[in-house]
Amino acid sequence: MTRTFLLCYDVSMNKPIDILEDREQSNRLGFIAYIIPEFARQFKMNSADAYQYLKKYGGIDFIFEHWWTLHVDNPILSCRDIYEVCLENGGMR
Repeated sequence: MTRTFLLCYDVSMNKPIDILEDREQSNRLGFIAYIIPEFARQFKMNSADAYQYLKKYGGIDFIFEHWWTLHVDNPILSCRDIYEVCLENGGMR
């Protein structure tokens, strides 16, 4: 697959901007904003507690590292995978 670079110039910062990189970052953050409340819903906790749990037991790091794979999977399976990572890192059942 060939990646096409779309560059714009940010006059205020005096540097070029890679639009695809910004789009990927936006997609990643959008997925993370979606999956944390989804994780909370599936495991019957509020979003703040889910975030703290994921942060404490490595779930957030896993999401950031593997978001591209997780976002194309079924949300139920993605949450299960994230939960299993947390269990391996000392999370509670």
